[in-house]
Amino acid sequence: MTEKHEETNLTLVRMQGFWDKFQKPTLIGLAIIILGAGGWYGYNEYILKPKEEKAAEYLYKAQEYFSVDSSSLVLNGDGQSKGVLFVLKNYSGTKAANLAKYYAGVSYLKLGDFNNAVKYLKDFSTRARQVQLLAYGCLGDAYSELNKKEEAIENYKKAATAFEKDENNSAEYLFRAALLEETNGKPKEALELYKELKNKFPKTDKGFQADKYIYRLSVEKN
Repeated sequence: MTEKHEETNLTLVRMQGFWDKFQKPTLIGLAIIILGAGGWYGYNEYILKPKEEKAAEYLYKAQEYFSVDSSSLVLNGDGQSKGVLFVLKNYSGTKAANLAKYYAGVSYLKLGDFNNAVKYLKDFSTRARQVQLLAYGCLGDAYSELNKKEEAIENYKKAATAFEKDENNSAEYLFRAALLEETNGKPKEALELYKELKNKFPKTDKGFQADKYIYRLSVEKN
């Protein structure tokens, strides 16, 4: 009994020693986790959420102007309401600011400011695939206007594959990629894209027209 008692005491002493050694870092670690979780909740609830709501409120009027192609008002507001540049400057990191990049890029494209169009569209991304299709397409247009043909072709191709259910827009941007390859002195690459256009989107206007481009390039090739 005495021997067992001594073994039990020895085990308890060892456990106590282990706890004494590791309790402080363990408690600190738990405290960090708890405080981190609480801090994250507080940040989301009391800082990020109100910031998101305010940014969305400022963006609302700009969206109305965007829908009627009032590009300058989209960017700068009308004196009473703020434009997307204000949202981008004051509410970076919010979902509204991300969407503001799209509105800004498209608006600059329509105003002929292609460098700023590239600046904002290149930095925009969304899981809404149909919107991403249009963003890639507009970025391709901006690069094309700047005579950056390779970048334009790359983004036209991205647009054509971003959301293929939108057949008309997908076909349009695939056609632009093919046409630009052709004018860029790459008939072989253009021919392949025209064939892809015909095969993927035969019911669209551009898909229907693909045959004449395929025929012409095939004749020239031979």
